[in-house]
Amino acid sequence: MNNKQNLIALVSGLLFGLGLSVSQMIDREKVIGFLDVTGKWDTTLMFVLGGAVGVTLITFRFILSLKHPIFDKQFYLPKRNDIDAKLILGAMIFGIGWGISGFCPGPAITSLVQLNLNPIIFILAFIGGSFTFQFLTQSKLSK
Repeated sequence: MNNKQNLIALVSGLLFGLGLSVSQMIDREKVIGFLDVTGKWDTTLMFVLGGAVGVTLITFRFILSLKHPIFDKQFYLPKRNDIDAKLILGAMIFGIGWGISGFCPGPAITSLVQLNLNPIIFILAFIGGSFTFQFLTQSKLSK
Protein backbone atom coordinates (compact mmCIF):
# COMPACT_ATOMS: atom_id res chain seq x y z
CA MET A 1 0.00 0.00 0.00
CA ASN A 2 1.20 3.48 -0.74
CA ASN A 3 0.73 6.52 1.49
CA LYS A 4 -2.49 7.60 -0.21
CA GLN A 5 -4.01 4.14 0.30
CA ASN A 6 -2.87 4.09 3.94
CA LEU A 7 -4.48 7.49 4.53
CA ILE A 8 -7.73 6.36 2.90
CA ALA A 9 -7.65 3.16 4.99
CA LEU A 10 -7.12 5.21 8.17
CA VAL A 11 -9.94 7.63 7.36
CA SER A 12 -12.24 4.74 6.41
CA GLY A 13 -11.42 2.91 9.64
CA LEU A 14 -12.04 6.03 11.73
CA LEU A 15 -15.33 6.65 9.94
CA PHE A 16 -16.34 3.01 10.48
CA GLY A 17 -15.45 3.24 14.18
CA LEU A 18 -17.39 6.49 14.52
CA GLY A 19 -20.40 4.84 12.91
CA LEU A 20 -20.16 1.88 15.29
CA SER A 21 -19.97 4.24 18.26
CA VAL A 22 -22.87 6.46 17.15
CA SER A 23 -25.05 3.42 16.42
CA GLN A 24 -24.13 1.91 19.84
CA MET A 25 -22.83 -1.30 18.25
CA ILE A 26 -19.93 -1.14 20.70
CA ASP A 27 -22.36 -1.53 23.62
CA ARG A 28 -22.34 -5.29 24.17
CA GLU A 29 -25.58 -5.18 26.20
CA LYS A 30 -27.31 -3.51 23.25
CA VAL A 31 -25.97 -6.15 20.82
CA ILE A 32 -26.93 -9.03 23.11
CA GLY A 33 -30.40 -7.47 23.43
CA PHE A 34 -30.61 -7.39 19.63
CA LEU A 35 -29.54 -11.03 19.31
CA ASP A 36 -31.99 -12.20 22.01
CA VAL A 37 -34.97 -12.61 19.68
CA THR A 38 -36.77 -15.01 22.03
CA GLY A 39 -36.37 -12.79 25.10
CA LYS A 40 -36.61 -9.04 25.54
CA TRP A 41 -35.69 -8.23 21.93
CA ASP A 42 -34.14 -4.80 21.29
CA THR A 43 -34.97 -3.98 17.66
CA THR A 44 -33.14 -0.64 17.45
CA LEU A 45 -30.09 -2.14 15.75
CA MET A 46 -32.40 -3.20 12.88
CA PHE A 47 -32.16 0.43 11.71
CA VAL A 48 -28.36 0.15 11.62
CA LEU A 49 -28.61 -3.11 9.69
CA GLY A 50 -31.21 -1.65 7.32
CA GLY A 51 -29.09 1.45 6.74
CA ALA A 52 -26.00 -0.60 5.95
CA VAL A 53 -27.86 -2.91 3.57
CA GLY A 54 -29.58 0.05 1.89
CA VAL A 55 -26.33 1.92 1.29
CA THR A 56 -24.71 -1.27 0.00
CA LEU A 57 -27.57 -2.04 -2.40
CA ILE A 58 -27.51 1.47 -3.84
CA THR A 59 -23.76 2.03 -4.07
CA PHE A 60 -22.32 -1.39 -4.98
CA ARG A 61 -23.92 -1.48 -8.44
CA PHE A 62 -22.36 1.89 -9.20
CA ILE A 63 -18.97 1.08 -7.66
CA LEU A 64 -18.63 -2.32 -9.33
CA SER A 65 -19.48 -0.80 -12.70
CA LEU A 66 -16.17 1.11 -12.52
CA LYS A 67 -13.11 -0.43 -14.18
CA HIS A 68 -11.17 -0.22 -10.91
CA PRO A 69 -11.47 1.42 -7.48
CA ILE A 70 -10.52 5.08 -7.24
CA PHE A 71 -7.38 4.41 -5.18
CA ASP A 72 -6.28 1.03 -6.53
CA LYS A 73 -5.73 -0.78 -9.80
CA GLN A 74 -8.21 -3.61 -9.21
CA PHE A 75 -11.05 -4.80 -7.03
CA TYR A 76 -10.26 -7.57 -4.53
CA LEU A 77 -13.45 -9.58 -4.42
CA PRO A 78 -13.88 -13.17 -3.25
CA LYS A 79 -13.66 -15.61 -6.14
CA ARG A 80 -15.36 -18.53 -4.42
CA ASN A 81 -19.13 -18.50 -3.98
CA ASP A 82 -19.75 -22.09 -2.91
CA ILE A 83 -20.79 -23.07 0.59
CA ASP A 84 -18.81 -25.89 2.19
CA ALA A 85 -18.57 -27.45 5.65
CA LYS A 86 -15.61 -25.25 6.66
CA LEU A 87 -17.59 -22.08 5.86
CA ILE A 88 -20.63 -23.29 7.80
CA LEU A 89 -18.50 -24.36 10.78
CA GLY A 90 -16.62 -21.04 10.80
CA ALA A 91 -19.87 -19.09 10.57
CA MET A 92 -21.32 -21.08 13.46
CA ILE A 93 -18.27 -20.47 15.66
CA PHE A 94 -18.32 -16.78 14.75
CA GLY A 95 -22.04 -16.50 15.51
CA ILE A 96 -21.78 -18.34 18.81
CA GLY A 97 -18.81 -16.20 19.85
CA TRP A 98 -20.69 -13.05 18.86
CA GLY A 99 -23.76 -14.16 20.83
CA ILE A 100 -21.76 -15.06 23.94
CA SER A 101 -19.55 -11.98 24.00
CA GLY A 102 -21.81 -9.40 22.38
CA PHE A 103 -18.94 -8.34 20.11
CA CYS A 104 -17.95 -8.94 16.55
CA PRO A 105 -14.40 -7.90 15.57
CA GLY A 106 -15.10 -4.31 14.40
CA PRO A 107 -17.07 -3.18 17.44
CA ALA A 108 -14.65 -5.03 19.76
CA ILE A 109 -11.68 -3.12 18.37
CA THR A 110 -13.62 0.15 18.48
CA SER A 111 -14.72 -0.43 22.08
CA LEU A 112 -11.10 -0.84 23.21
CA VAL A 113 -11.13 2.95 23.67
CA GLN A 114 -13.54 2.43 26.58
CA LEU A 115 -10.77 0.52 28.44
CA ASN A 116 -13.21 -2.16 29.61
CA LEU A 117 -11.98 -5.71 30.20
CA ASN A 118 -14.61 -7.47 28.02
CA PRO A 119 -13.41 -6.25 24.61
CA ILE A 120 -9.80 -6.95 25.62
CA ILE A 121 -10.73 -10.56 26.50
CA PHE A 122 -12.62 -10.85 23.21
CA ILE A 123 -9.68 -9.55 21.16
CA LEU A 124 -7.27 -11.94 22.91
CA ALA A 125 -9.64 -14.87 22.26
CA PHE A 126 -10.07 -13.71 18.65
CA ILE A 127 -6.31 -13.62 18.10
CA GLY A 128 -5.84 -16.96 19.88
CA GLY A 129 -8.57 -18.60 17.81
CA SER A 130 -7.11 -17.22 14.59
CA PHE A 131 -3.62 -18.50 15.38
CA THR A 132 -5.00 -21.87 16.47
CA PHE A 133 -6.93 -22.23 13.20
CA GLN A 134 -3.87 -21.19 11.19
CA PHE A 135 -1.67 -23.66 13.08
CA LEU A 136 -4.15 -26.52 12.63
CA THR A 137 -4.73 -25.90 8.94
CA GLN A 138 -1.01 -25.51 8.21
CA SER A 139 -0.25 -28.70 10.15
CA LYS A 140 -2.90 -30.51 8.14
CA LEU A 141 -1.54 -29.15 4.84
CA SER A 142 2.07 -30.06 5.63
CA LYS A 143 1.17 -33.76 6.13
